[in-house]
Amino acid sequence: MHAVLKDIIARKHREVAHAREAVPLERLKEQISELGRPRNFFQACVDRRHPDATHVIAEIKRKSPSAGVIREDFDPVAIARAYADNGASAISCLTDEHDFGGRLEYIHRIRDAVKLPVLRKDFIVDIYQVWESRAAGADAILLIAEAIPECDVIDFQILATELGMTTLLEVHDVEHLLRSVNNVGFPHASYSLLGINNRDLRTMKTSIEHCMRLAELLEDTSVLVAESGIRTADDLRRLRAHGIHIALVGEHLMKQPDPGLALRELLRGGVA
Repeated sequence: MHAVLKDIIARKHREVAHAREAVPLERLKEQISELGRPRNFFQACVDRRHPDATHVIAEIKRKSPSAGVIREDFDPVAIARAYADNGASAISCLTDEHDFGGRLEYIHRIRDAVKLPVLRKDFIVDIYQVWESRAAGADAILLIAEAIPECDVIDFQILATELGMTTLLEVHDVEHLLRSVNNVGFPHASYSLLGINNRDLRTMKTSIEHCMRLAELLEDTSVLVAESGIRTADDLRRLRAHGIHIALVGEHLMKQPDPGLALRELLRGGVA
């Protein structure tokens, strides 16, 4: 595990311990019992009827360790509405406060404003956070293969599926891709997506060629999500040429004066 990720994971374990004290698991389960079923994040991204189309998961984040503050005038609900109005298939919301400027409460606020499914993007290291994510309204969760043992990945996927949520299982390198690919679709098909993050955790630089190379190792790329470093319509076309039809785009959109317009132009220019 790289030093940056290792430090974040250690902090996250401390945060989870505090969260357990503040909101016991039984209270989370009570909150979940009052919610309706999650929206289908998987179906929003994997379009079997239009297999050649590109679907964008548009991300909401205020800052990041690599870029610093990305957006000063940060209104997550307004940004979500702009994404929904301009072609996003789903929303990704950063909820880590320390490094990304997020808040867990943003998820309910976003879901109240738009009809798209919402992914909780955070560092999930404890099964408590899976319950916490659903209680917060999340329709999907991110699991980072490098951050947790494989046995935890499996346990978290099982619970997420029982709660009706999609999991986006993210890998950064070949080793974790080959170890994780068999867990995609577990325990049931149509509940898991496989993400390849194009950011090199050693240098923090991004290159979309990374996911293109790794995609060649997969027989089925229909559930593959390209993450990080996607900035242009040509990027989307190149991804499609490698069988990748789902892209998670955040920093590029968040840096633009009008994130919704930027998304529309990205999708319009990227049409096959």
